[in-house]
Amino acid sequence: MNDLLDRLRRRVGDAHVLTEPADVAAYVVDWTGVHVGRALAVVRPGSTEEVAAVVAACHEAGTTIVPQGGNTGLVGGGVPDASGSQVVLSLGRMRQVREVDPVAGTMTVDAGVVLADVQAVAEQAGRLFPMSLGSEGSCTIGGNLATNAGGTAVLRYGMSRELVLGLEVVLPDGRLWDGLRGLRKDNTGYDLTQLFVGSEGTLGVITGAVLRLFPATPRHATAWVAVRDVASAVSLLALAQQHAGAHLATFEIANRTALELVLAHLPGTSDPLAETSDWYVLVELAGAESEGGLDDALEALLGEAVDAGLASDAAVAGSPAQRSALWALREGISEAQKVESATLKHDVTLPIAGLAEWVAEIGPILQARLPGVRPVTYGHVGDGNLHYNLNAPLVDGHADDAALRSAAVDLSTAIYDAVAAGNGSISAEHGLGRTKAAAGAAYKSDVEVDLMRAVKQAIDPDGLMNPGVLLPPQS
Repeated sequence: MNDLLDRLRRRVGDAHVLTEPADVAAYVVDWTGVHVGRALAVVRPGSTEEVAAVVAACHEAGTTIVPQGGNTGLVGGGVPDASGSQVVLSLGRMRQVREVDPVAGTMTVDAGVVLADVQAVAEQAGRLFPMSLGSEGSCTIGGNLATNAGGTAVLRYGMSRELVLGLEVVLPDGRLWDGLRGLRKDNTGYDLTQLFVGSEGTLGVITGAVLRLFPATPRHATAWVAVRDVASAVSLLALAQQHAGAHLATFEIANRTALELVLAHLPGTSDPLAETSDWYVLVELAGAESEGGLDDALEALLGEAVDAGLASDAAVAGSPAQRSALWALREGISEAQKVESATLKHDVTLPIAGLAEWVAEIGPILQARLPGVRPVTYGHVGDGNLHYNLNAPLVDGHADDAALRSAAVDLSTAIYDAVAAGNGSISAEHGLGRTKAAAGAAYKSDVEVDLMRAVKQAIDPDGLMNPGVLLPPQS
């Protein structure tokens, strides 16, 4: 392996081939702290050409590669296994915005550009890149695309795969595919761009992307709304679509437990409503500077919702600061959960019409398996995606983390079985990674798994790209 390391150093420079434990520590553990691996080295190329050289060298040496973006994933897809034989290929140095074309509505960027920076550059050009995630200050475009990330704007703009027009990808043997064409129409064969989106680094390394930009929406009308249950939230969504149409940008849900964790652990947050409720919805309308009437549309929506018994109260943002305060209640949930206790994360999607029934049925099932377990439920009702997370039960005021860890497999199986029975998916936007690779295959048909393995075999026949992620090893 010394020969490989020497070759990598010649390609990217000594300073960018990390092997000391203190230097690699941040690259071998994921955001949750659950997945901790070991790496032969962490290599930090600074250009597409360097990425290609690194991948080619690893291919010749038969060394497996783990591509890594901002390392904000929740399912272990961007960290190495425990063997100490894998090379972590970090794209963190590749942060160039290559081109912005406001007329065509495109931006071409390196894979390592941070999502928040893409948003800022688009705003400077008078345009909008709509993807918005809680980790947007550190997650990178390459990782977003590799996992087909979602976020709070999916209702209006779609998942990552709807926001990309072209890719640049280094293949497992070191060859480069340049698909940075940015065309809205290209009907000349298989859609290779979409093949790599959501592939979680198992087919190649995304090094660049052409992203779609949209008209800016500087005007917002935002409200935090108390609803009785998930069924009321789903009915409110239909009403919001009638009132706001294309201006409906966000429709998020959170249960009372989620809100209480935020209020308890995140300084500066406060409950905007006088009375408590079991469930809440964050609804936002967005439009161009010239588009008035958003406030009136929101007021009419809320008035009808109260009259129909769908909402009991609402706090409407009257300023940018108040809007930020309402958003903080939603965006702070994941961080607050992590501070509170051990947590078991699930990222499921179901037909919107079946959300209420599913939530009502799964709760008692989980309580029977682990009494006192605390569902922390939030997500994107507008696209059927719930983050149905579980926090440890409280015993004498203290979280029983050991009980949650002991019951984790049983609890997750119950959730996955219920999702499958409801014609849903066990991963809506976080991917499968290492955590859910086996479960993902178990809940797919044999035909689906065979097709996925055939694609993997065709592009990465030696199995060097992120093995054990997305697809479990064949027995």
